[in-house]
Amino acid sequence: MGSFTLVKARPKTADKRVKPGRIHAVLTTLGSEIAQDLIPVGAALPPEHDLEVRFGVGRGVIREAIKTLAAKGLVSVRPRHGTHVRPRRDWSLLDRDVLAWLVGKDEPDRELLLAIQEVRSIIEPAAAAMAATRATKTDRQRINAALTAMETSHDQASAIEADKAFHLAILDATHNPVLQGFRSAIDTILSTVFLVAVGSAGWFEDNLPNHAIAAHAINEGDADKARTAMEQVLGYTEFKLSKRRTSAARAAAAKPAVNGKTKRKRHVS
Repeated sequence: MGSFTLVKARPKTADKRVKPGRIHAVLTTLGSEIAQDLIPVGAALPPEHDLEVRFGVGRGVIREAIKTLAAKGLVSVRPRHGTHVRPRRDWSLLDRDVLAWLVGKDEPDRELLLAIQEVRSIIEPAAAAMAATRATKTDRQRINAALTAMETSHDQASAIEADKAFHLAILDATHNPVLQGFRSAIDTILSTVFLVAVGSAGWFEDNLPNHAIAAHAINEGDADKARTAMEQVLGYTEFKLSKRRTSAARAAAAKPAVNGKTKRKRHVS
């Protein structure tokens, strides 16, 4: 009876290293094209084979990317009917990627940003009032440390990070597990809004006093004062976003006509 040597199959580590990056590249490109109406609502995505050729990847990569798009609500996949873009009301608009695709354009949609501000106005003033009655010593220290970081920041990046830390610390200080479940969504919302609002003159510095009043109210346990102060914080940001929207609209109206028609930029509906 002859002998043989068992040769173990070499693990495909290279594919596993490369595949996530390829999936992300396909996902980001298709997600951005859907968000920018290059693939409009109701339209079908190209067949799998065409996408494989376009991106130079295998079928597995394409299917994983489309599976992720479906999980985020952007597309529906039906056997023998293809993959179609779903209405925007079905999209997971609080998803970090979806927001980035929608806002990461040359001229972000101000209506979307103002809708996001409305969500903040529902959650954050109530959270500030709750934090005033529930914050622990550690919670108050986090809020005050974030405020100090805001007041001493010397560049845009550190200012934004400190501002985000301030709002998230207040949300954590509610000690309400359901409200804390919004933490990731609020984090995403803040990142999105700040990246746009930061271009407005005085947006950060002029709003610092409102943040300070909110922090002091929480320190004092004054729920009504904390709620009102947070409403002022959000109201100022909304004012700045509205002002930028008006300025953008005027700039668009002033653009020269193309072939006798005013060139208009498409917006997310």
